[in-house]
Amino acid sequence: MAWAQNLVLFGASAIAGAVNSVAGGGTLLTFPALMWAGQHAVVANATSTVALWPGQLSSLLGYRKELGSSRKVILLLALPSLVGGIAGALLLLHTPESSFIRIVPYLILLATGLFMMQEPLSKFLKTRINAAEKQSDFKDVDGELNNSPTSETSRIGPAIMVFQFMVAIYGGYFGAGIGILMLATLGFMGFLNIHRMNGLKNINGLCINLAAAILFISRGLVDWHLALFMATGSILGGYGGAGAARKIGQSNVRKLIIIIGLSLAVSLLMKH
Repeated sequence: MAWAQNLVLFGASAIAGAVNSVAGGGTLLTFPALMWAGQHAVVANATSTVALWPGQLSSLLGYRKELGSSRKVILLLALPSLVGGIAGALLLLHTPESSFIRIVPYLILLATGLFMMQEPLSKFLKTRINAAEKQSDFKDVDGELNNSPTSETSRIGPAIMVFQFMVAIYGGYFGAGIGILMLATLGFMGFLNIHRMNGLKNINGLCINLAAAILFISRGLVDWHLALFMATGSILGGYGGAGAARKIGQSNVRKLIIIIGLSLAVSLLMKH
């Protein structure tokens, strides 16, 4: 039975790594898988965070060119991401296990709802990009959407940093769906290059989960045997990214994640 459990956990982490590199929501695969494997809710959450972090790091390789001109934006958003990630993790550490178990079904429902917003959000962003492409002043000499470092930095105001801080608190506490929230924020801020937006989303998610992972590790909440095993899967999935998700079928991946999220939430609500 151990080999079957390991196979499920490895597969869940690999698909989660691929999904996270594109939009987010991978925790809705790894967290239920760890719960199914018999882990307590807090340990499952901490182990999932640590296991997916290397996959997020590997997925950044695919966006390094797009992030080259966004250093100031990265720094401005990284600070609230790190501080919020620490705050969220501390909040989790001070939440009794019994209370967290009662909260988990609602967190999963929230995360699943956010994941279901991904497709409408993608259509909204594509509409914005198509409209911008028709206006020559949005294009540079190479014909790509113009997101200059100066114009990008000017969009990062106090309200955006506060919102990113709130997203990071949620990310440090539970995490599923933060990528979708960050993509929505970048879209409303006026960013038009979807590849740059994905890169910014990935690097801020990396900061949030790094801060949380360090605290979880320091408190001994991580099952290292499973975390290292699943990290290998998340690295492979994160590096393959959209290609791996495409082989499975984007529609099938979305349906699988939504079904798992809703089923787990309903099951936990009935149980508790």
